[in-house]
Amino acid sequence: MKKVLFLHSSNDGQTIKIFKHIEKQLGSEYQCKVIDLHQSPNIDFSLYDRILIGAAVRYGHLNKKLYQFIGQNRKQLDESKVGFFCVNLTARKEGKNTPETSAYMKKFLLKSPWVPKLQAVFAGALRYPRYNLLDRTMIKLIMKLTGGETDTSKEVEYTNWEKVSEFSVEFKQF
Repeated sequence: MKKVLFLHSSNDGQTIKIFKHIEKQLGSEYQCKVIDLHQSPNIDFSLYDRILIGAAVRYGHLNKKLYQFIGQNRKQLDESKVGFFCVNLTARKEGKNTPETSAYMKKFLLKSPWVPKLQAVFAGALRYPRYNLLDRTMIKLIMKLTGGETDTSKEVEYTNWEKVSEFSVEFKQF
């Protein structure tokens, strides 16, 4: 059985939901473990056949703890089979949903000392009823400016699950 480590930098859980979908796609020959990289874990990457990092954007930025984790584990990241995906609401739009076209992935690659060998960008989910007042107000403003959903009674999942399944195949063959 192959061992896979999923490391997440998540805000509202969509990144973890994407990991669960990938785990299902990988099948029973893979044993997957999910760890929150915000907890600054000490990880022996050699225990895993593959590693996948998933990070969500909030207010235009990836969490600074992601960059700290990368800095602390750069050598292991370079020596292991590690993929990376970014989750953001902008990726709901065609032309902004690939590693080559995503402003957030480009920003990540400029800021990070590590370049993932396998990359993807997925649209996230809009969960207005679950947000606190500040987040709901700020995200509504951002969505208004970008032509998105502004009805704060709604939850909208923009994730393209077929695209996640295709990435799962790439990750399996990686």
